[in-house]
Amino acid sequence: MKVRKQSLTRVLSRTAGVATICFAMGTIGVRAADGPIGLPVTGIVLDGAATGRVYEGIGALSAGASSRLLYDYKEPYRSQILDYLFKPGYGAALQHLKVEIGADVNSTDGSEPGSMRSKEDHNYSRGYEWWLMEEARKRNPKIILDTLPWGAPGWVGKGTLYTKAMADYVADFLQSAKKYHGLDIAYTGIWNEKQFDATYVKQLSAALKKQRLETKIVCCDEYPGEGLGQWSIVNAMRDDADLYKAVDFIGVHYSLVDGKYTTPGDARKIGKPIWSSEDQPNSGGGPIVSREWQIGGRILARLYNRNYLEGGFTKTEIWSPVTSYYDILAAPNSGLMYANTPWSGFYNVQGAIWATAHTTQFALPGWQYIDNACGHLPEQGSFVSLRAPDRKDWSVVVETIDAKKPQRIILSARPGLPLKRIHVWETNAQRTFEHVSDLAPVNGELSYTLEPDSLYTFTTTTGQGRGTAQPPPSTPFPFPYADNFEDTEIERAPRFLSDQDGAFELHPCVNREGRCLEQVIIEKPVPWGPLPDPFTLAGDIHWSDYRIAVDFMIAGDGPVTLMGRVESADVFQDGNAIWPSGYVLSLRADGKWALSSSAYKAATRELASGVVPALTGKWHHAVLRFEGVKISAICDGVTLASVSDSTHAKGMFAIGTGWNRAQFDNLSVTPN
Repeated sequence: MKVRKQSLTRVLSRTAGVATICFAMGTIGVRAADGPIGLPVTGIVLDGAATGRVYEGIGALSAGASSRLLYDYKEPYRSQILDYLFKPGYGAALQHLKVEIGADVNSTDGSEPGSMRSKEDHNYSRGYEWWLMEEARKRNPKIILDTLPWGAPGWVGKGTLYTKAMADYVADFLQSAKKYHGLDIAYTGIWNEKQFDATYVKQLSAALKKQRLETKIVCCDEYPGEGLGQWSIVNAMRDDADLYKAVDFIGVHYSLVDGKYTTPGDARKIGKPIWSSEDQPNSGGGPIVSREWQIGGRILARLYNRNYLEGGFTKTEIWSPVTSYYDILAAPNSGLMYANTPWSGFYNVQGAIWATAHTTQFALPGWQYIDNACGHLPEQGSFVSLRAPDRKDWSVVVETIDAKKPQRIILSARPGLPLKRIHVWETNAQRTFEHVSDLAPVNGELSYTLEPDSLYTFTTTTGQGRGTAQPPPSTPFPFPYADNFEDTEIERAPRFLSDQDGAFELHPCVNREGRCLEQVIIEKPVPWGPLPDPFTLAGDIHWSDYRIAVDFMIAGDGPVTLMGRVESADVFQDGNAIWPSGYVLSLRADGKWALSSSAYKAATRELASGVVPALTGKWHHAVLRFEGVKISAICDGVTLASVSDSTHAKGMFAIGTGWNRAQFDNLSVTPN
């Protein structure tokens, strides 16, 4: 899920101006002419005998810690959010859920807990992806599950995932999903957005077979320009029979580049389904401005159709299902909906949910595209037609996002598909997923006038709906804030804290009673992207003057850190930075300390430093205080430094470590 810069104007101005997969197979069933009322007319003939690829669904990808804060929502709001994502006939009705195989390493907006932190470690309750898959399946027992690693624990290989140990790690994860959670995972991938290794792909295939897993391999989840190219697997499979046999599906990321798809002709002929295995409304790059209808929803309306028409993709997975991470992290607003204030219960069901519903609520995986009833409209727009396997139902999804004036379509059906009462659903600036009309055929045809800048579904099916649950108002992060960690389950992360590398979880305190927050990862994982030092953050970007305090104990060598006025923790801004952008108090086990200003793409400035008696093996108390331009650092009641600096005026708070163990207790953020 790489973040590339591109203007919003460029994203919104793409038009469908290339040949489509449907038209490449023939134009039978589509006609265009001027209608009797002066509007362009497109005739769509639905033929039950026509050919087309099998529709394999629309889903979303929970990865990069994108769902972290969802787990912290209280009921009933947490269930309401899950319903909007997964419940059939209610919201997005997602048909696939792809999750990250966590490895305690930053994978975009944080680190997700790993299940095997050593060869001997097997813990299948860590993290929230197990929970999310279970909740998705409760709502839709037919949802299809998928997995992919971003990083790996350090023991699987020095700097690479491509080892036999990693293949066994993935197989263990999949087997444990079934054994401990009752989850059959249909697909797994190689390594997110990294050049594939053919030997490893075959090792993974062998590991799955050894464990008697039926999980199929998707390869290779690569980004445009990655390595030898995101489609290089096609030529490799053609030249390697064993590799061809090992790979079941070809998946690529963001293949819509500068308005055109990168899909080569050989990919369509290789004999394997091709998927857009990670996508976004801003496919092709650019900041994610909004998922509301006017921006993200409208782009998705085009993208879902175009992914089949021009890309040849039979499945699309969006990163991410829900924006449940702090806005100061990378790629804010990635989700189909917004829910990152669990303390308030607020969430926002955005237009991207309803753009998705226009397909997912009207066609199921296993339906078939009707290729000669797919195409582009004469005055901008596109349409795809799908039919049920038993040919008793069909749906046509039509978008007119770039159209400037009304157009007409005429639907008719050949023997083999029914032409019966048709239900019409519409979304645009005035309507949100509304059932606007029921049509009866006249002389074997149905005529309908399409408004510009709209999304429609015409269907013989029933059972669709728009959820009615409403959230409470949004409220700021609680201030003052305090947590003594006694109410958090052992080996779980505390509420609202979001790990950005490493793993901060509850364990029995060392040398004191109760539970303490402990950073437990001491071997650097195999990274996917930037690798900052471990830290976990929370708070409010608008906070300015406050006091952060915590008890800490360092086990062995290494530092602990207190951070304040953190204005950005987007690790992709600077791949070499070990801290976010803000003020950092670092206290090392040997007693060395430093108060610094850290900023992305700039050298860290040391504001003050010194030495205190060694800190290892005992509990200590540290304070970092902000009052205007004055920043004070205190340890065990002694003021270490009091300096003036105006670099960072406001921001969130964080605590951290190096790649060493340390415990924290009695964390608080209070007024001065």
